[in-house]
Amino acid sequence: MTSFPEPTNPAGSRSEVFLGYLDYFRDSVIDKVSALNEPELRRSRLPTGWTPLELLKHLQYVELRWIGWGFQGRDVADPWGDRRDDRWYVAPDETRADLVAALRAQGAHTTAVVTAHDLAEIGAPGPRWRGADPASLERVLLHLVQEYARHLGHLDVVAELADGPTGE
Repeated sequence: MTSFPEPTNPAGSRSEVFLGYLDYFRDSVIDKVSALNEPELRRSRLPTGWTPLELLKHLQYVELRWIGWGFQGRDVADPWGDRRDDRWYVAPDETRADLVAALRAQGAHTTAVVTAHDLAEIGAPGPRWRGADPASLERVLLHLVQEYARHLGHLDVVAELADGPTGE
């Protein structure tokens, strides 16, 4: 588990700070999902109806959409592959191990992209931006940190209801 990137911990760059938070949040999500038993992984405990596995897959696709499809402007076959019928979706044959591996691989890709680019660099034009000017890498990373923090809080509630691990 990555330790929390305390504001008093020295960092060599703003990129390192962003990556520290993303690694921490990603590892925390994985730890919480890994601690849940199999029935809880596919069960929704909230009125919105999402499951922990759906959240795990969603976060992998969030990074893919913002880093690969967005910032890099890569052609992505199915950028919304975490959705079906306007909600998050995990197929019955998708496993926790597969989804954790996909999230870790996406995280490694994000790290490689961030370390190879300046935070002020503007993303490539493409469909991710929906006709707007592409954002800088820094703005994309700030959005990803927000997305992870928000969803980790959601997962905290679900884990508590399932008698799983909570808090940091």
